[in-house]
Amino acid sequence: MVTRKSRQEIEKMRRAGRVVAEVLALVESELRPGVTAARLDELAERHMQATGAVPSFKGYLGGCRYGRGPRAFPASLCISIDDEVVHGIPDGREIREGQLVSIDAGAIVDGWHGDGARTFAVGGVAPEAKALVDATRLALMAGIAAAQPGNRIGDIGAAIEDVALSARYGVVRQFVGHGIGTCMHEDPQIPNFRARGDGGRVIEPGMCLAIEPMFTLGGDDVDVEADGWTVVTRDGALAAHFEHTIAITEDGPEILTTVGAPAFAGDRSV
Repeated sequence: MVTRKSRQEIEKMRRAGRVVAEVLALVESELRPGVTAARLDELAERHMQATGAVPSFKGYLGGCRYGRGPRAFPASLCISIDDEVVHGIPDGREIREGQLVSIDAGAIVDGWHGDGARTFAVGGVAPEAKALVDATRLALMAGIAAAQPGNRIGDIGAAIEDVALSARYGVVRQFVGHGIGTCMHEDPQIPNFRARGDGGRVIEPGMCLAIEPMFTLGGDDVDVEADGWTVVTRDGALAAHFEHTIAITEDGPEILTTVGAPAFAGDRSV
């Protein structure tokens, strides 16, 4: 069931989104050759705790479910490197010069979630890797710009896919964007490609969405590693991932995972 949030509820999500944006900025400031993924995760969790937020990912089992054990996600960040698309588990690996590092962060404030992701190039990277990152970021903003009241969910995916098609990038299809609120993953699902049929549900004010394109330098097929979480490209191609949580207002989409004043799709600083 798709829910529409009140202004007061969106304000709580804005606070969670701000924490996510702060975490991503903190990780960017610490991301350099030699730092471990585990160290970045530690810094992120410490910052969330200092703000009174709870990590959305730690202990996550799916849907609205949390717990302990081998099926629960064990960290506060998802850190995915090079051909890892999403859901990479932070460990003792050292980040190396020339790698692409995708950071996905989620925070809960007063029971409401924010979710965001960015791919960072560590030092000098190949031109094709930088172009992939730039295109995935552009696709995110194109998808957000399409999330206008009266449009359909399918318009978001079409706008994202158009960016990929223009550069012949692969578009990951098994993992998509989603609604968000008191659960990290809510309806509706938001594909990063054209949907069949009439384009799906009409976009309405009060809806809150996490839009997250995932592009690759190769094909769109992916596999899940033995840890049960880490998603990798089947052909070993590099991948990039960007995500914002947005709220649909009467005036259009507002980005919640940002620091400072409300940001809209035309704001190139986000």
